[in-house]
Amino acid sequence: MDFNHSEEQQMLQDTVARLVRDHYGFEQRQRHYRSESGFSGEFWRRMGELGLLGVPFAEVHGGFGGSGVDNLLVMTELGRGLCLEPYLSSQIFAGGLLQQLGSAEQHERLLPPLIGGELQLATAFEEPQSRYRLHEVRTRAVPAEGGWVLSGRKAVVIGGHSAGMLLVSARTGGEAGDEDGVSLFLVDAQADGLRRRAYPTVDGPKGCELYLERTFVPECDLLGEPGQALAALRYQQGRAIAAQCAEAVGSMEEACRLTLDYLKTRRQFGTPIGKFQALQHRMVDMRTELELATSMAILAACVADEPDGEERSRRLAAAKFIVVRAGRFIAEQAIQLHGGIGMTWEYVLAHHAKRLVMLGHQLGDDDHHLRVYAGLLRCA
Repeated sequence: MDFNHSEEQQMLQDTVARLVRDHYGFEQRQRHYRSESGFSGEFWRRMGELGLLGVPFAEVHGGFGGSGVDNLLVMTELGRGLCLEPYLSSQIFAGGLLQQLGSAEQHERLLPPLIGGELQLATAFEEPQSRYRLHEVRTRAVPAEGGWVLSGRKAVVIGGHSAGMLLVSARTGGEAGDEDGVSLFLVDAQADGLRRRAYPTVDGPKGCELYLERTFVPECDLLGEPGQALAALRYQQGRAIAAQCAEAVGSMEEACRLTLDYLKTRRQFGTPIGKFQALQHRMVDMRTELELATSMAILAACVADEPDGEERSRRLAAAKFIVVRAGRFIAEQAIQLHGGIGMTWEYVLAHHAKRLVMLGHQLGDDDHHLRVYAGLLRCA
């Protein structure tokens, strides 16, 4: 297998890397974090101007027509810079659902502003009791004249505080936990009966809780067929998991670089501590875990756009499990090798460590994906 990037892919990676390097220093990130939106609107606009927001979308819709590998290149560089913009939640996860389930009218209405950066989406699929189970949906949608009325609560909607439209899963049939009966709706962020409680997460990006109190959604904003959205949710979550693995690898690479630089410069007993063999061994262990995680992230990117099936699901679950374990190990070792400075808010490594830990809990933690992998092995 040829792992070399094409000329276009190399140009894409270089473009994102240069953009992050020139416009996303650590001090700039801290200012974005403290802002009302929690990210940089100017950086988002620049991404739109460069066509980066269109990478996950098909050319027929005005996008780049990028593959899972192209998403990997973008997300790795965004992870390296600890970028706060909701690229994964808006462009990859929610955008993928819109592409897969949306009608021609919905594509024409929403995809151009989404690709251009004028519109952000967010996917509200988790609930307080769901625990990573996409079919554990208690939010209800009942038919009404000209549309549907939604009632319920959604938890930890990353990017939901700034999204113009929210993709909300709601049950149009069956009971909570049933595989059938889950639908997906496009809900205007300013709709009557919709309330958002925004908050910063521990690792930087902002999220929100959604409260729907008899929120009316027009018939034209139902995505796909009623009660048939679960398969699309699972498929697009798989694409999001692959992109998330790539983001984690970018963060791990930067954590390893920062740690190695520290070992070369910090002196003890008149010599750089990087000359101590015990610390060299720990640095090697970190790089070993990084290489394993990188390989699994590449595997996830290669299968992300394949047709849904047990083999795809197995590989994605394995990739998330390995990347989560590697990220936690590297975060812990990096802090140990830095000492107290590794935990200070003013030093960028602490933010990489927090991001790596939290990425391990979003879209399923390592224990969840290990159970998924084991269950799929039994099926085989």
